[in-house]
Order: sequence, then structure tokens, then C-alpha cells
Amino acid sequence: MAGAREDTPESCSSAAESEDPPGSARLTEAVPPEESEGCGRPLEEAPKKLCGYLSKFGGKGPIRSWKSRWFFYDERKCHLYYSRTAQDANPLDSIDLSSAVFDCKADAEEGTFEIRTPNRVITLKAATKQVMLYWLQQLQMKRWEFHNSPPALPAAPDATLAGNGPTLHLELGQEEAELEEFCPVKTPTGLVGEAAALQPVPAMPLALQNISLKHLGTEIQNTMHNIRGNKQVSGTGHGSLTEDSPQSVEPQSGEQASGMDPGTPGKEPADSPKPAPKFSLTTCLTQKTKCQSNTFPFFSEGLRNRTAQEKVVALEQQVEVLTKELKSQKELVKILHKALEAAQQEKRASSAYLAAAEDKDRLELVRHKVRQIAELGRRVEALEQERESLVHTASLREQQVQELQQHVQLLMDKNQAKQQVICKLSEKVTQDFTRPPDQPLSTADRDFLGQQERMEHLKDDMEAYRTQNRFLNSEIHQVTKIWRKVAEKEKALLTKCAYLQARNCQVESKYLAGLRRLQEAAGLEAGECSELLRELIQEALQWEASEAAADGGGVELGPVSEYDEYGFLAVPDYEVEDLKLLARIQVLEVRSHHLLALDAVERPLRERWAALGQLAPSAELKQLLRAGVPREHRPRVWRWLVHLRVQHLHTPSCYQELLRRGQACEHPAARQIELDLNRTFPNNKHFTCPTSSFPDKLRRVLLAFSWQNPAIGYCQGLNRLAAVALLVLEEEESAFWCLVAIVETILPADYYSKTLTASQVDQRVLQDLLSEKLPRLMAHLGQHRIDLSLVTFNWFLVVFADSLISDILLRVWDAFLYEGTKVVFRYALAIFKYNEEEILRLQDSLEIYQYLRFFTKTICNSRKLMHIAFSDMNPFPMKQLRQLRATHRERLEAELRELEQLKAEYLERRASRGRAVTEGCASEDDGDGDA
Repeated sequence: MAGAREDTPESCSSAAESEDPPGSARLTEAVPPEESEGCGRPLEEAPKKLCGYLSKFGGKGPIRSWKSRWFFYDERKCHLYYSRTAQDANPLDSIDLSSAVFDCKADAEEGTFEIRTPNRVITLKAATKQVMLYWLQQLQMKRWEFHNSPPALPAAPDATLAGNGPTLHLELGQEEAELEEFCPVKTPTGLVGEAAALQPVPAMPLALQNISLKHLGTEIQNTMHNIRGNKQVSGTGHGSLTEDSPQSVEPQSGEQASGMDPGTPGKEPADSPKPAPKFSLTTCLTQKTKCQSNTFPFFSEGLRNRTAQEKVVALEQQVEVLTKELKSQKELVKILHKALEAAQQEKRASSAYLAAAEDKDRLELVRHKVRQIAELGRRVEALEQERESLVHTASLREQQVQELQQHVQLLMDKNQAKQQVICKLSEKVTQDFTRPPDQPLSTADRDFLGQQERMEHLKDDMEAYRTQNRFLNSEIHQVTKIWRKVAEKEKALLTKCAYLQARNCQVESKYLAGLRRLQEAAGLEAGECSELLRELIQEALQWEASEAAADGGGVELGPVSEYDEYGFLAVPDYEVEDLKLLARIQVLEVRSHHLLALDAVERPLRERWAALGQLAPSAELKQLLRAGVPREHRPRVWRWLVHLRVQHLHTPSCYQELLRRGQACEHPAARQIELDLNRTFPNNKHFTCPTSSFPDKLRRVLLAFSWQNPAIGYCQGLNRLAAVALLVLEEEESAFWCLVAIVETILPADYYSKTLTASQVDQRVLQDLLSEKLPRLMAHLGQHRIDLSLVTFNWFLVVFADSLISDILLRVWDAFLYEGTKVVFRYALAIFKYNEEEILRLQDSLEIYQYLRFFTKTICNSRKLMHIAFSDMNPFPMKQLRQLRATHRERLEAELRELEQLKAEYLERRASRGRAVTEGCASEDDGDGDA
């Protein structure tokens, strides 16, 4: 609820006073009316401060009661501070209004309202209902101004920023105009603002009831501050104060008021006159006491009237406070001594490390430090266990306290109910005694009076609910706007968090790469240094597990999990330590690329797929498939692509009939299928877990295909194709038709025949394309006599199922199911182009073969690989691919015919030679008989 701002007469000095910090004693400043007449600033522009006395409900247990507090608002922090009186130097506590919600209940006591923050609920009470509504509207307005305040401008703003000033002012003006539509409340005179500081403190039934026991230290500090101010006033009242004339006081106070800058408390402006350098201590104290007495005349007058006994008590309190402060300072000195001793030890250790002449001495120092770190870690664990036990004990005590509070609340409710009954009975007895005996009320009169009284109560309730309804409407309106702004900030913070995590993954991968290079450099030197490197590498490989255990998982931007979304191991468990390190580096780089592309690429791509309706062949669909299908849309898209390929072969009950046929009689390939099941994707949990259903599904799919295509039956490699289809589609029949589409419609007819003719042809075609697209690489490989078909043959046979990581593999299959085998050639060329520079650096054939064994697993940037495949490899016409296939097929068939002819001639010669030997030589049986 936002109220209209009415101009009330304020002192002119409030325009010049500085915004003191919450700990300052000068919370308000009252200037006599006659001094405000000389101010040049209009009264309409004088800023009004939100401050005044309110009652706060606080305390614990049976001592909870209302306590008078002085409240004042800090615009810089959006905090509402409160102290016992307006003259206190330090506030007792503060309330954070930036995330607070305000509430007033119709059935509560008049003037009572609540401020609800995420941590607590504060109950306040104003003197009247008008004061309560004024505080509520002002607090709402202050909270709204804080959330909509423009960012602080730099010291020297340029013309562009300066030009935005009127527009920003206009927008804020429009927002305030919207807020002023709700129930304006006039400013209560004398109860809020700076004028309230001059009013006497509201009296309480008991003197000690208004003291805060929770903030006893702050109360003592405020008391000591007031006592010191009183001593200065009484000590210098007969000295320098009498020498200063009233005429000399006014200019100083005026200069002080006009010289303060509201935006920079505690700093003097540049154009203010500086005081003379020579002043006595008495003069400084005199000016300070004069300022204090002019600001709070009532408070200073109260200090002068204290008796000697009260002053002795105050001095004793001051001695006690100073004693405590001295004790705390001694403890601080002890802590600083310990810190200094630790720093000196660290310095001596660093000096010894730098002074060590040999690496062995330095290594021993490092080991000593490692042992110290381990010891500190054990101490931290012990302290953590102790803390957990204390937390558990505290929780048990908290439960006991809650039970006792509930019991006390029940007793208080019973007591209140009994008091209400007693009050009703007392009123009834009083009415019976006060009513004249000769004038009894008739039944009709009593009913009429009762109904009239009930009507008055109902009217009051209606008015209260109407006020509450207006306030709650305003609260909902403002909270909704604040919630929208918070949602936008949260989105920006999530984006920033993703970027920071990507940077963290990049730094960690560089660290691991640096360790690997150090290990390679020190590989030939067996000793303590290599042992230390091995320990560091093992510790780095175990970081992720410890981080996941600490974080507890469940966060989207958390650490990399053990398995990816399709069940593949994120970091494969290689036996060789170098391969483990490379796999870890590759996972971190994949994670960083994914996080960096989350907002720029992945989210717009998901929105495009979500907006795509009915699937139909088009150029847009082709581009989307090349970019990759999001996981939630991939099963639907693959089913549509498979149906597009096999719609002329598909029959509803074909798969079930093939299964029944396989159950009736065993297929000759069943034994080979059973052997290959356990070798299918050993790094995937769906095919290695004993309780998983995927191996049984894969067995049925392969047996059904062996009956579907007797010419092929089963060939090694088909198990991986069917396994990839099962991981995405999950249904047996859909995976079966996906395998049929790949083998019988996408790939050439004899790709999986006994001679693998089409597969051999594609290898020769790939050699020609590599010579055309990457001549430097092919010349380098030819120089070292590298046969690429030993590496690439399996790529084409299983469509990269064993070579690429799952994220890139499934993006390849997205385009492969739509465009065909040309995609396989594009990605094969792109893989060599991606790693061309690394291969050219190798100058040994054995190193090249070792690198080609796993270099596909080092590819982590799927966007870069896709760009190379579909942009850098252009032009790539299908006509050229068909011509190359036809040419190499003729040559291969001619070579196969020549080989068959040579084989037949050899068999014929062997047979004729065998007959001649049989005729000229005795048999082995004859020889045995002679013996």
C-alpha cells in the first residue's frame, strides 16, 4: 500500500544534515523554528526521515511484554534500526526490509501490525490506527524505492548516462503514481519524523521493563556514552562555554550543518572552510558538548539533575565495562601472538625450502608439509564430529523447549479463558446491582439493545476488514513485482554460475594436462619426484568423487556424475593410468563446452524443437538434425525416421512372428549372438548390470533379425547397432526396425556379407577423399606407411558406436538416419581434420598407431566437429560418392575374381601333386606292417 506524500512543515536544517550511519549517535537533528526562516531551500524539497517511537513485543517466556523503542529507517541498506531512546549512540538491532512482508490483522489490538522476514516475525504497535497506517505505507514505499532505485552513477558520467536521467525519473514517477492509487494516509503530527525525537520517551509501568536484556552490552555502551557526554557538559560549563557568545555559536552550527554531505557521511565538502590548526583540547570538547546539548536539550538537562549516588553507580558500571574490554583486548593480543608465531614458522619453512640445495631436501620439506596438512585434516574431522554431536544435543534441547513452550501456551490459553469468564460474570453482577429494581427492562428492549450492539460490532469489523483488504491488495501487487525482479536476477545468476563452472572445468583440465606433461617429462627418471607426481594425479582423479559426496548431488549445475544420461561411464575405467588422465581431461572439456553453449546454443535449439509440430522432410528439419536432437525429443524423432525408411517393409505382427519362429527352432547364429552379448558396450551400466533387462531385449532383437534376413543372419557389429537403438528407443520392436532400416535401406546391400565387399569399397573411397580434402595428412601418413583401414574399418561397420563419446555419437546418428551414409564419410573426414595438427607432430609410425587407437575419444567440442563436417568438407556431392564407389567396386571385384582364380589353380595343382605322391610312395599302413 502506497500513500500520497503530503508536505508538512519541517525544519530547514534536515535538508543539510548528513545521513549518519546506524551506529552514529546523531539520528535526528532538531532546529528551532526561527533558524529555519533563513534557509534558501524551499520547504517542499526538504527530505523527510522515517523515524519515531513504536512499541515492540519481545522477550522470552513469561516476561514477554511491550517495550518502547525508537525506530529509524536507513535508505542505503533498506534496514529499519531501533534503539531504546532517540539519544542512544548505538542501535539495538535492525530489520531487513528488502525481503520483508507487512501484515495487519483486523482482529488484533488497535495499532498492531507485523513485519515478516524470512528469519523472524516482528510485532509492533503504534499509538493510534492512523500512525500504524502511516508506518505501513511508508515502509512499503521505502521497500519499493529500494528495489527500483537506479544503480549508482560513476564520478564522471558521460553524455549517454547523463541523458538517461529524465527518462529514469519519469519511469520512477509513473511507478509512484501507480502506488499512490492505494489508500493515502496523512502524516501524523508530532508522532513520527524528526519532531518525535523532541517528545518525551513513552512511560512504561516498570523502569527496568524497557531495558533490552538480549542486547545488554549495547545498553551499557549507550549508557556510558551518555554519562561521558554529561561529564563533558558539567566539566566545561563554567569554563569555555561562558566565554563563547551566542553570536559565535550560530555561525559554527550553521557551517557544520551546511558543510555535511548527505551522500558521504563523515567527510567534509571541498568548498567548506577548514578550521584553524591551533585549538586547545578544552575548545574541542566545548564544541562537542555544545553540539550534543543543542541537539538533545532534554537529555542533557536530565543528566545534570542526577545525584552523586547515581553518578557513583554509573562510574562503577563504566569501570566494569572497561575491565571487560581490557580482558577482551588481552585475549586478542594472545590470538595475535599465536598468529605471529605461526607466520614466523611458515616463513622459516619457506626460507628452508628456498635454501635447500638439492631436490631431495625440498621433497622432504614438501612431505613434511603434507603430513602437517593430513594432521590438520584429522583435527578438522574430529572437530566436525564434535560439532555434529553438539548440534544433535542442541536439537534435542530445542525440542524440549518447544514442548515446554506449548505447555506454557496451553496454560496461558486456559488462564485467558478463565479471565474472560470472570469478566463476564463481573459485568453481569455489576449490571444487576446498578439497575433500579422498580424499572426492569422488557424482553423486547433487551433484544433491541443487543441487536443494536451487535450491529455496531459488525460495522467495526467491516471497516477493519475493508482496510485490511486494501492493504493486502497493495501488498500482493508489490510482492508480485518484486518476485518478477527476483526471478530475473535468479536467471542471470544461474547463467553466471554456469559460466563460472565452465571456467572451473577448463582450469581443472589444464591442471591435469600440466600434470600429464610433467609425468611425461619425468617418465625416464624413476625416483621420488615421479612418485610425487603419481600421487598428485591420483588425488586429482579422486576430486570429483569427493566433491559429489560433499555436495550431495541433486543440483543441475553440480559436478559431473559417474554415468551420463544414456548409462555410459563419464570417465572410463582404463587400466593404463595415462588413459585415465586423458579421459578425465576429456570429460572436463566436454562439460565446459556444454555449459558455455547452454544459453547461446542449447536453449534456443530446444525452443526450436519444441515449436516444431508435425515432422516432414524439409531443409529446416535437415539443419535441426545436423545440430542434434535434444534428449526429450530424440525417441519420437528416431521413430519417425525409421518409419520413413521401412514403411514399405513394416507389418504390424512381423516382429512377434519372428520371435515365435526363433522359439520353435534354434538359429545357427544363436551361439555367436550369445557370445557377443557380454562384449556389447562393457562401459555401459545397462548392459553390464546383472539385473538389467537390456541384454535380454538385445538377444531377442538380434535373433529376430537373423530370421528376418537369412542372407546375413548375424555379423559382428550388428550387436552394437541394435544396442544404440535400444538405448534411445527402449522398445524392442522399434529397435528391431531401426536395425532393419540401417542394414537393408541405408547401407549398401552387401555391407555385412561374408566378403564385406561394400565395406572394403568404402575404405578405398575414404582414402581417395582424404587425399583430396587433406593432402598434407595423407602425405605424412604415406611417408610412415600407415594403413588407415585398420582404424576406420570399424567406424563404418558400427557407425562410430565404439569410437565417439555418447553425446557426439548420437548427434552423428541423428543426421545419419535422415541423410544416409554420406554423413559417415563427412564425420570420418572431420575427425581427421579435427586432429590433423596433432598427427602431423608425430614422427614415428608406432606413435601414430598408438595415437590413432584412442584419438577419437579426445574430441570434446561437438559444435566444432559438426561445423567441420558440414561446412569445411564442402563441396561433397552424392554423385561423386556414387562414382567413386562404382569405380572401386569394379576394381575390388576384379581383384576378388583374380584371387579366386589363383585359389582354384592352387587347389588343382595340390590335388594333382597329391595323386602323384600316392602312386609312387608306400602308404603309412604298409610301413607299419613291415615293422
